[in-house]
Amino acid sequence: MTKPVLLVTGADLAPQALAILSDFHVVYAGAKPTEDDIVALCRTHDPVAIIVRYSKVGAAAMDAAPSLKVISKHGSGTDTIDKLAAADRGIRVAAAVGANAAAVAEQALALLLACAKSVVQLDRRMHAGHWDKATHKSVELEGRTIGLVGLGAIGLRLARMVDAMGMRVLGFDPYAKDLPACVQPVGLETIWRESDAISLHCPLTADNAGLLNAATLAACRRGVIVVNTARGGLIDEAALLDAVRSGQVASAGLDSFVVEPMAAGHPFHGEPRIVLSPHIGGVTADAYVKMGVAAANNVLAALNG
Repeated sequence: MTKPVLLVTGADLAPQALAILSDFHVVYAGAKPTEDDIVALCRTHDPVAIIVRYSKVGAAAMDAAPSLKVISKHGSGTDTIDKLAAADRGIRVAAAVGANAAAVAEQALALLLACAKSVVQLDRRMHAGHWDKATHKSVELEGRTIGLVGLGAIGLRLARMVDAMGMRVLGFDPYAKDLPACVQPVGLETIWRESDAISLHCPLTADNAGLLNAATLAACRRGVIVVNTARGGLIDEAALLDAVRSGQVASAGLDSFVVEPMAAGHPFHGEPRIVLSPHIGGVTADAYVKMGVAAANNVLAALNG
């Protein structure tokens, strides 16, 4: 009997995940699939399930796979999946919620510290033969306020980390319940007004695209640090660059961008007070296994009702 097809929009899947999916014929889309690639593979193989690693899965791919029952995200963010189109077609969408929480929270903390301590700039200066001890002053985070936008698994994990460092933690999330004592729930206006650092941990939706823009950045404390390990579309990149260059934002640590991969000549390139990483917050050996296993289990759960 022919095995049902499962399409992975990537080049690989953790062996632990593949063990769970032994009853499927797994087809890989490759390391950098386009939407057209995915549509073509759906048309050729008619998968019953898709595990989404890279690229987008839209209505055209769904229509090309009449047997499709579930689209499972290899991660927590489902903005690359057309959820309305899936709902219209009775296709379940699932996410590996929390599977990469430790990895992403650690990346957010790393970017926060890199910004506060000028790690990248001082490293470059040292390699160029300079010794800036007499002239450089870093930012001490103890006693400062951090505002977290989004209090899911990642945001709450970061909250515990920075609380242990002695930071005051403000948080905004209209859906969060039973928050730990270390998080003070507030509105966005308070986040902007009172935070010395702001870290984004919310999904990207039509309602919050460009959440950090010229107006909201102007409402922030002068010299605020901005960290984004969520989705690039949450930030108006031109407005952020202007705010960094004016000093309204002291520095920014960014792991996600409006367009990925970032093209050569992007305005952020060469900006000394913007620390960049290529959307690898959730990319660790441990998270790779956790996300793969969670995505595989979500497939089985959906197909088994």
